Amino acid sequence: MLGAWLLLWGGLALGAGGDPARPRRGDDDDDGGAGRCTYSFTVAGPSEASCPEAGGALRAELAALAARLSLLESREPGAAAGPAGSPRARGAQRAAPAACGNLQRVTSRLQEDKGRLEREAEELRRRLESSARELAQLRAAGCPPRGDGPLRDTLHGSGQASRWDPQTVDFQELQSARMELRTSRLLEETARSRPDAKDSGCGELVWVGEPVVFGQADSIAGKYGVWMKDPEPVPPFTRATTWRVDTVGTEVRQLFQYDNTEQFSKGYPAKVHILPRALESTGAVVYRGGLYFQQRRSRLLAKYDLRAEAIAAEKEIPGAGYHGQYPYSWGGYTDIDLAVDETGLWVIYSTEKAKGAIVLSKLDPETLDIQRTWETNIRKQSVANAFIICGILYTINSYTLPNATVNFSYDTATGTSRPLSIPFQNRYQYVSMVDYNPTERQLFAWDSFHMVAYPIRLARA
Repeated sequence: MLGAWLLLWGGLALGAGGDPARPRRGDDDDDGGAGRCTYSFTVAGPSEASCPEAGGALRAELAALAARLSLLESREPGAAAGPAGSPRARGAQRAAPAACGNLQRVTSRLQEDKGRLEREAEELRRRLESSARELAQLRAAGCPPRGDGPLRDTLHGSGQASRWDPQTVDFQELQSARMELRTSRLLEETARSRPDAKDSGCGELVWVGEPVVFGQADSIAGKYGVWMKDPEPVPPFTRATTWRVDTVGTEVRQLFQYDNTEQFSKGYPAKVHILPRALESTGAVVYRGGLYFQQRRSRLLAKYDLRAEAIAAEKEIPGAGYHGQYPYSWGGYTDIDLAVDETGLWVIYSTEKAKGAIVLSKLDPETLDIQRTWETNIRKQSVANAFIICGILYTINSYTLPNATVNFSYDTATGTSRPLSIPFQNRYQYVSMVDYNPTERQLFAWDSFHMVAYPIRLARA
């Protein structure tokens, strides 16, 4: 604006034929000291103009002066944004919260992606460790892996990481899947063809069927838990009596008793026992009229007499990890897991001495004294769950994969372990408990609010 006025005044001055205009800057007191500047010009009269050629120089000087004043106006504080109450300033104030919200949403999405990637990386790490163990056992048995590839280079422990070849890995996984399918079918056919395979007492696990739902939890407390039947019940309880504990929570003390299958399927307990000690994890079992469980935040085991409704025995498992030291891969403070098979009562755990490997101990069901202990070479945190059949420990590789496998066994009679590939379905993809019932000849499991049972087949070696 000032430049336009200068050109106007300059034109008047040129029209008058005078000397170049001389500007003078002064303060404008009419605005109350707002900091504005007033420019005035003195132009010579016609009689004072003695040089006609001065008009061109005057025009150039006025143009330069107008450019400098325009630059000053653009650099003046507040010129771009305008006064605090201007529409532009108000628009900026309204836009600031929206921009902040967008930034928070982007940050939240990035955090979610980070967590998902970390979980995927952890799952891949577990799978790699499991593959490493299998290959090591195959080598020890005199069956070296065929072919060369990045996985073999990694497991050989070379000092330099090999190049990762996606095509080779995909081919290996496909080949492994085909081998597992053929193996499982062969084992199932063998079990069916043997006359002594069904209801023949002890044997090796060769097949796990599809899960059948027996009950469903109706609240968030039933996300994971444990359900069981007593394989050797004592009166007034029978083989139809079913027990259930919802283990979501810090003070788990409720034990639900169902007298028959109908009560259990509808979720109407005949009685609710309030345990005198808080229970931890999903490792509890019922055996010979007693509930055996790990006490919260300790390595203490307890036997709760279901008829007397009182603690009948307590015993500490020496050196056993607890409350998140050596859980199964799904977590849940599953450091200490009790189990029952044809031979009696067991406890599955790990210790610092075992460096996280699964340790098995046979227990006296009356006193909880340890009768004998075995240390395996199976890392506890690399498997999702474990159970015992006929003195043989079996592990499951994943609690979320729909098509998981029973991937390892450890025979306490021989002290040896071997890899397996028996299909195991995680129908609802969050299996937090698996136990074997020797009388029912089934696996009981808790799969994301669902209480399911798996039929199995055993075959003698």
